[in-house]
Amino acid sequence: MRRLSIATVVLLGTVVFGQRTEAQTLTFSLFERYLDAFRLASGIPGMSAAILQNGVIVWQRGFGRRDVEGALPATPDTPYLLGGLSQVFGATVLLRKCVDQGSAELNDPVQLWIPHFPEPDTTLLQLLSHTVPGGGSYKYAPERFAALTGVIEACTKVPYRALLAFEIFDRFVMADSAPDHLVATPTLQDVDWFDAPHLAHYAQVVGRLATPYRVVGGRPQRNPTAQPRRADAADGVISSVRDLARFDAILTSEVLLAPATRDLAWTQAFSGATPLPTGLGWFVQRYNGEPIVWQFGSIKGGHSSLVVKVPNRGLTLILLANSDGLTAPFALESGDVTTSLFATLFLRLFVR
Repeated sequence: MRRLSIATVVLLGTVVFGQRTEAQTLTFSLFERYLDAFRLASGIPGMSAAILQNGVIVWQRGFGRRDVEGALPATPDTPYLLGGLSQVFGATVLLRKCVDQGSAELNDPVQLWIPHFPEPDTTLLQLLSHTVPGGGSYKYAPERFAALTGVIEACTKVPYRALLAFEIFDRFVMADSAPDHLVATPTLQDVDWFDAPHLAHYAQVVGRLATPYRVVGGRPQRNPTAQPRRADAADGVISSVRDLARFDAILTSEVLLAPATRDLAWTQAFSGATPLPTGLGWFVQRYNGEPIVWQFGSIKGGHSSLVVKVPNRGLTLILLANSDGLTAPFALESGDVTTSLFATLFLRLFVR
């Protein structure tokens, strides 16, 4: 199926955005048809999707069901767990509050901010780019990236989850987002930082969360054992396609980050003279000569997520799913988004 589908897509033309044309309508129709076929083949019960052009949603859809047993459809405002895609929020909050507005520098040792961190020579930049100590090679390690949570809290004196809520979700009216699943059953710290309307709203978002499914024998099965976790800089965030579209549009502008900081986050990092597949909180590579910026999330037996950006063309694809079939089969942690059927479909159609 993969060979036939991708070969067919190669024959299709490129969309030129702007004035609506018959060719553009046809390309979106073909994209939608193949995307849904890939969803079904991957055992994904429900998926939400959007394409942005210059910060504006030009196409959005829900496919299948967010809850199969309840016959509830997936829509662009369905909330999902983002998994590792949460890193784009962690990186943005750190770069905004600690670098652009604070006293932190990317070459600071992590121990300057977290004295108990076990790697004395590791810098903030190395955590952001998944660079390991010693030889300075790339290794995808979200658990190390999560240590940036402590850096953010040390430089701001505010819990990370509160910063995420007030600096991002509230400010940009991301009404389908929550710091994490556990805020629906608040701790004493949650009650200290979030008032009753916030907590009630987050409980409502969690109540609409897409049901997680695992794929067994090619068929999705409801997974009651999927364990959500408290948000940190690397994981835990809940959001929807429409909210991520808002975040993407603001991130592309100069509202959240200084332009130089944002561009650095989307620029390939180096370890000495060795290029890495990462920027700062993002993966970075090239496709047909174009720089591609992307990030993914995969929760085993649960949810998955993928964002692919083509900055020079102002294009962004956002996909969220309620099984891990969107990302788990493609080993995206290796740093090559073209291993993904879903990403390749988008790139072949829109970035030829």
